[in-house]
This record gives sequence, C-alpha cells and structure tokens, in this order.
Amino acid sequence: MDTGKNVAALVGRVLLALMFVWAGYGKVTGYDGTAGFMASMGMPMVSVMLPLTILVELGGGIALIVGYKARWAALLLAAFTLLASVVFHNFWTMTGDAAMNNMLFFYKNVAVIGGLLMVWAFGPGRLSVDRE
Repeated sequence: MDTGKNVAALVGRVLLALMFVWAGYGKVTGYDGTAGFMASMGMPMVSVMLPLTILVELGGGIALIVGYKARWAALLLAAFTLLASVVFHNFWTMTGDAAMNNMLFFYKNVAVIGGLLMVWAFGPGRLSVDRE
C-alpha cells in the first residue's frame, strides 16, 4: 500500500474510533446518568453491562486508533454498534420526530459498521502497531 493509502487508513481509523472513545469517556464522566438511562431502556444487569460497554468503547476505540489488533477491535466495535443500534435506536417502534431522529442515528451507525468491517477485511494499514 502506498503512503497516501496508509495515511488515509490511519485517518479513517482515527475518525471511526473517535465516536467510541468520546462515548466511552462520556459514560465514565456521567456514569450515574448513563446507568439510569440504560435502566430506563430496559437494559438488564446495568451494573455489569455499563462497565463492559465502557471497556468496549474505550478499549476498542483506542486499539483501533493505534492499530493494535485493529481487525479484532473493528469486528468487536461493529458487533457492539449493531447491538446498540437495535436496542437504543429501534425507530420501527416509534412515531413522529423520535422515529425520524432514531432512524437517522440507526443508519449512521450502519455506515459506521460498514467502515469497521472495511478495517476488519483490509486491515489497519502500515501506520499501525500491527503494521499490516
């Protein structure tokens, strides 16, 4: 892969990962509020699920940025994003503005899943810890 493609792969990984790192950080700093929101959405075992969510978002996001086990981090984040989208952005159960807003979030997440699957399929590029 030439230098331009490697730089693009690095920038792409960083841009994909920022969403997860920022969300994980927000869950840490707003832990109680996030726990309450998850409980209000019917999430079981919030005391277990919230720390796991933070670990996936922060750990997977940081691994993706630096390119450490990037293929596996991308696959984990893709699966996580699909699950979170179905649980928290289930627009098909909503009406009005809530349906429209959640449909946009759902399909934004579908696009992110697509980008993550590209990292899984083609690797992180040479500008990564994995140096693929």
